Amino acid sequence: MEAGQIHNKDAFLSKVRNHLGVIEVKDHVEKPEWSVSPQKNVLKGKSKDELVEVLKEQCKVIHTDFYQTKKNELNGVLESIIKKFQATSVVSWSDEEMKKYLNGIDAIIKNNNIDFSEWDDSNPEESIKNAEKADIGITYSDITLAESGTVVLFNSLGKGRSISLLPKFYVALIPKSSIVPRMTQATTKIDQEIEAGNLIPSCVNFITGPSNSADIEMNLVVGVHGPIKAAYIVLDDI
Repeated sequence: MEAGQIHNKDAFLSKVRNHLGVIEVKDHVEKPEWSVSPQKNVLKGKSKDELVEVLKEQCKVIHTDFYQTKKNELNGVLESIIKKFQATSVVSWSDEEMKKYLNGIDAIIKNNNIDFSEWDDSNPEESIKNAEKADIGITYSDITLAESGTVVLFNSLGKGRSISLLPKFYVALIPKSSIVPRMTQATTKIDQEIEAGNLIPSCVNFITGPSNSADIEMNLVVGVHGPIKAAYIVLDDI
């Protein structure tokens, strides 16, 4: 069986429907054409620089540190964040795109005596343990929603979801090119990829700053069930 391929789907779903007593619809359901789509007009026409400003302001609302830099200055920003968070251990994704961003991480590790590890697909159990113990988890954002301050992560090979969930602090590297107005554009992009026959990971995470909860007496508490602090770094020339 090839990775990412679905086999015998129709037969399986037909059997489930029969057991549930559901009437099977043979004809393909067409998507409706809406006469009005106000969701597409929010932040419409904004340039990338204007969307960066929207994201920057939203970061204040979601308790997230905001940085903007160029690729050749990224190492300095990362080092300052590591010192600010007083981190002694860092974990990151390990796919080829991540390696491009962190090509200077060795010097930071050496200068600050950092325990550094990457996600290892061949040993996910150990990778999860490393993420649990780490002070900082670093990923990049596949799509970034300016309106809500949300990073969208396509978790797949080399991109374990534990890296953004389990460490004490979270750092997202945000290529300016990844920034779109809002959820509308993100779901449209994903839909287009599926229509084109491209594989989309089964796990797509939408992360908006550090974890928040206001379930108890409507009091907002940050960092209840995930990173207690987050930092976004927008990269101008990527």
